[in-house]
Formats: sequence, C-alpha cells, structure tokens
Amino acid sequence: MTLQLRTARLEDRENLMELQRRASLANPEDREAILAHPDAIDIPPGQFEAGNVLVAELDGATVGFAALFIRPDRQVELDGLFVEPTHWKTGIGRTLVRAAEERAREHGADSLHVIGNPNANGFYSHVGFAALGEIPTRFGPGRRFVRDLTRG
Repeated sequence: MTLQLRTARLEDRENLMELQRRASLANPEDREAILAHPDAIDIPPGQFEAGNVLVAELDGATVGFAALFIRPDRQVELDGLFVEPTHWKTGIGRTLVRAAEERAREHGADSLHVIGNPNANGFYSHVGFAALGEIPTRFGPGRRFVRDLTRG
C-alpha cells in the first residue's frame, strides 16, 4: 500500500468535508456538538483555490487531509487535520503534519500553529508541537500549539 500526497482541488471539497464529518463524529466527546452544529464541518473554497489543502491517498482512496491558512503575519495555521477513523494511528496524520510544515516553509513561515481539541492534544505534542495554553473555542476549551520550523 502506497501513501501519496497531493494538493486538493475544489472538486474534492464535498468528499473531504464528509471525511471531516466521519472523523469528527468518531470522537464520542465531539459527537453531540457536531450533530447540533453541522455548519462546523466546512473547508472554505478559498483554501482550495490558494492550493492550501493537502490530501493523503492510500492506493487511490482518500484517507486524510490537512487545510492550511496563511496568516497576515506570514505564519501558517493548520486549520484542519483529519484522517479516516479506520486509519487512525497509522502515521497518516504525522505525514500530513510534515507536509504542512514543508508547505508553511514554502510560504516563508518559521512556525506552524494549530488549535487542538482535547482529543488531539497528545497527538500534537507527540509530533513536536509545544503547547502554549488554553484558548476558548466555539465548542469549549482548546489548546494552542506551535511548531518551530527553524529547527527541522
């Protein structure tokens, strides 16, 4: 089985949003909030148009994606990272983070930022992000993380 990454196209949007929905609903702690607020599942078309959505495919099947937002300060926010629940803990998330780091460097960023929900805190720490503290989000407390891109 071969994992390949590519830049998403706008026509991938609906498929990726369905993947996001499946991954979000697979976390029991998030299920009620997602069902109550289906509008939370979204990937803005502009992220596709800017080439800032990366797709992971395993033997041609979409198994994950990362969406990036370029901030006005030229740093990059990992705006979304989702992997099919059947492929959790297989390295796909880590591969997408590494690709997001490379894309952030291409944009001139020296750091990659993300706001993780409590289910993802361990993952982000494990892949080299430093926790900066809690931040209020629409669905409760999140944790802001940063990854220094100047250290490889």
